[in-house]
Amino acid sequence: MTIPVPEQRGRLRWAVADGWTITLRALAHWARQPDQVVIGLMFPVLMVLMMGYLFGGQMQVPGGGGYREFIMPGMFAMTMIFGIEATFTAVAADATKGVTDRFRSMPMAPSAVVAGRGAADMLHSAAGLAIMVVCGLLVGWRWHEGPAKALAAVGLLLLLRFAVLWMGVYLGLVANGPESVMAVQTLVWPFSFLSSALVAPSTMPDWLGAAAEWNPMSATVTACRDLFGDPSTSSGSWAAEHSLLLAIVWPLLIVAVFFPLSVRRYQTMNR
Repeated sequence: MTIPVPEQRGRLRWAVADGWTITLRALAHWARQPDQVVIGLMFPVLMVLMMGYLFGGQMQVPGGGGYREFIMPGMFAMTMIFGIEATFTAVAADATKGVTDRFRSMPMAPSAVVAGRGAADMLHSAAGLAIMVVCGLLVGWRWHEGPAKALAAVGLLLLLRFAVLWMGVYLGLVANGPESVMAVQTLVWPFSFLSSALVAPSTMPDWLGAAAEWNPMSATVTACRDLFGDPSTSSGSWAAEHSLLLAIVWPLLIVAVFFPLSVRRYQTMNR
């Protein structure tokens, strides 16, 4: 039997309302724990200062250009990737404490809990990215291709965060508890550093450089460097030459896999 269109719209309205309620819940938690939020937002800033000033004097960008301008798009992307840990911890904590089970017992849309969590984390990530942009401007980074392309680069960064967010939600739902975050870090850190974020893939062994160029994070970093007009180190490979395309396709593929997995896992928990 086909569901009437008005009923479909009503369900969508309730799903959006339920998701927004979950978003407000997460924001309220952050308001009551500002120290954790500040620490989470300041960590990437410390990374910029360390890489830009502590190690930056020894770094040479193939093709020329300042190292701090070279690494800032990479640091933006790393901030988006590292956000998976916060998502994982929050989702896993709710599941362990029984909060998720309480939500499942309520007359809520199945997608509302994961969608609300995602919306809250995207707001947090947008704030973190804004702080990173200010930090970059203070250390000498600039965009050189106009505001339209700069906004497009920011959009690609948030799209990457949106994709890894669903990985964090799914892993949080299947984990044994928030203490499993170490396992996530074990995956995230090599994934982040095996990329073009901090060094050019051309300086790596051939096989390692090829893996780095096909890293979804590298696609976003390379595309953002081109859009910002920052120093780049394109090797002429297909992945490097089509970084903008890959910066869109990779996140969409990740979302296509992990969003339905997250909703299904939420629906079938404890069955």
